[in-house]
Amino acid sequence: MSDSNRETEVKFYVSNLLEIEMRLQQMEAHLIQPRVLEGNLRFDNPNGDFQREGRVLRLRQDEAIRLTYKDSSQLLDGALSRREIEFAVSDFDSAKQFIEALGYEVVFLYEKFRTTYLIQTSETSEDLGSLEVHVMLDETPIGDFVEIECAVETLKPIAKKLGLNWAAAVPAGYHNLFERVREARGLNFRDLSFENFKGIKVLADDVGVKSAD
Repeated sequence: MSDSNRETEVKFYVSNLLEIEMRLQQMEAHLIQPRVLEGNLRFDNPNGDFQREGRVLRLRQDEAIRLTYKDSSQLLDGALSRREIEFAVSDFDSAKQFIEALGYEVVFLYEKFRTTYLIQTSETSEDLGSLEVHVMLDETPIGDFVEIECAVETLKPIAKKLGLNWAAAVPAGYHNLFERVREARGLNFRDLSFENFKGIKVLADDVGVKSAD
């Protein structure tokens, strides 16, 4: 398996996303994707095998459309690592119909606003060598999060530079976090959409997380 097909990332819940963005700018990180609304559909078979096994089949749309498959993840000291296969498709509706024709069904929709920065570590720290780090700033209906994706040995140094407490890393995806909120607040809707959460204030305790900043 090539490293290019392996995703290693860590997620943090934060109380001040703007401050994290300012730190990225001070580090001269490159803005590679301005803030954009992202819509995601998660698929599973009727038996729920993907959810039970921790695998992901996802169709995502922002300024592009991408189909993604992820293996079940390995937990590495707060970070998640797993094989990821992702490629662009040209038509969202056709891709959805194609997946459904194979016997899969939409089990979860989630939305977020995402801003993406790229850090060239050689520009910020000689001891990290020349590596690329992607930092995603996510605004979701259940709170704000920072995701860092890079080589596993680089995750902690970058998190430290951003002022994030590694002990507060969140080893869970947005589907699992949403399920925590649904249970905590007794919500009866299925999807993590901004429309569903209108007028609902979600606290860190509802998500089962602590602020990392």
